[in-house]
Amino acid sequence: MISHDLSVVAPEVALAVYAMAALMWGVFTKPGEADRTIVYVTAGVLAVVGLWIAAGEAGTRFAFHGSFVDDGFSRFAKVLILFGAAATLAMAESYLSKTGLLKFEFPVLITLASVGMMTMVSANDLIVLYMGLELTSLSSYVVAAFRRDSARATEAGLKYFMLGALASGLLLYGASLTYGFTGTTLFEGIASVVDQPEPISLGLLFGLVFLVAGIAFKVSAVPFHMWTPDVYEGSPTPVTAFFSTAPKVAAAAMLARLLLDAFAGAVADWQQILAFLSVASMFLGAVAAIGQRNIKRLMAYSSITHMGFVLMGLAAGTEAGATALLIYLTIYVVMNVGVFAFILNMEKDGKPVTDIAALGLYSRREPGRAAALAVLMFSLAGVPPLVGFFGKFYVLVAAVDAGLVWLAVAGVIAAVIAAFYYLRIVYLMYFAEPTEALDGRMPALHGAFLAGSALLMIFGIVNLFGIDGAAATAAAALVR
Repeated sequence: MISHDLSVVAPEVALAVYAMAALMWGVFTKPGEADRTIVYVTAGVLAVVGLWIAAGEAGTRFAFHGSFVDDGFSRFAKVLILFGAAATLAMAESYLSKTGLLKFEFPVLITLASVGMMTMVSANDLIVLYMGLELTSLSSYVVAAFRRDSARATEAGLKYFMLGALASGLLLYGASLTYGFTGTTLFEGIASVVDQPEPISLGLLFGLVFLVAGIAFKVSAVPFHMWTPDVYEGSPTPVTAFFSTAPKVAAAAMLARLLLDAFAGAVADWQQILAFLSVASMFLGAVAAIGQRNIKRLMAYSSITHMGFVLMGLAAGTEAGATALLIYLTIYVVMNVGVFAFILNMEKDGKPVTDIAALGLYSRREPGRAAALAVLMFSLAGVPPLVGFFGKFYVLVAAVDAGLVWLAVAGVIAAVIAAFYYLRIVYLMYFAEPTEALDGRMPALHGAFLAGSALLMIFGIVNLFGIDGAAATAAAALVR
């Protein structure tokens, strides 16, 4: 039995063992001697494990008496998480070196966070879900405050920790209520109670509400978004890039598994909750970002808006909705990797610049980079025919097919409002008054990520590189 269990969790075990080995490697070498090497090796290991999972056997396997599941849905999410983490970690090295933050502990923490996120999306039990969530959260709190001599970074880490503790408390209270009214923490057992002909009890409904509230914090859904702008602004830029990609995928996938598996028989009860979270997130993110001048805060509100669209797909409560959720998350991660490859290189005289006004007539100095960023901004705005448009299209269609026409209409209105601040960046680069030139240097790796993500947004128009088919297969493995 234990050999079967270990074979199911082999990728997680491999990454955990590597994290311990990397920690020992850093400790027993001279300070600064292996830091750069560990960063790139860790990024490579994350990518290799992602390929290992992608090439693994199909089907559904359970471990540890059903509390851990390896299926098509979890594998899709894990591959996206690992590639997102690998890309942001690889981009981080040059920034960390320039700012004196290059420490071997950073990639180790990212690896441990990745293990936690992989556990989150494979959790088939409330206890396992909480274990994965806390491993991810504790690692994230530390990297948010990684710049110890910065008041902003310390504030970001403290805010993230305090509000994260509150969210964990809500989640645990919801889990305890769920256990109390179902007698089990296994999703299968919870589903058997929820699927009964009579309506679910008021106590179990309260448990569901608290569970959703705790996880909504992790996806930055309104009204649990308060930490996002300050943490995005105060954290080192590579950490912000990380927060905007992999953890969002993990939290959204975890919420999807909880609702479409354990509470699949109570769609009518949680659909209205998700619809509210979706509308509130889309509109607050769209409106609040209009007044932002700091590009990291702008991307924070952008992430809130995009998570609103992700929740719209999930609110449909159907297989098509789960498919749309996975497609949207994939496109969102690719776009954000490219955008943050650009933001990491917004510098003047070697110092980071975050004011979007610094992009005045940037297209005249760096036409290639400006064009790539413009493509990504148009795609984030959902302008057809770029791939970002198809992400929104899939979730809107899923909402309409599920009878949530009003939610789809609200999404279209929010997308139009949000387009303003994306297009403003394009306007600044091509039509605004010129400003002092930003430094022209950009590492080749960053340029590759920027150009590659922009090209993917263009050439993916043909067939989305088959992501839609893979997402449909993954969603079919989840939705009963």
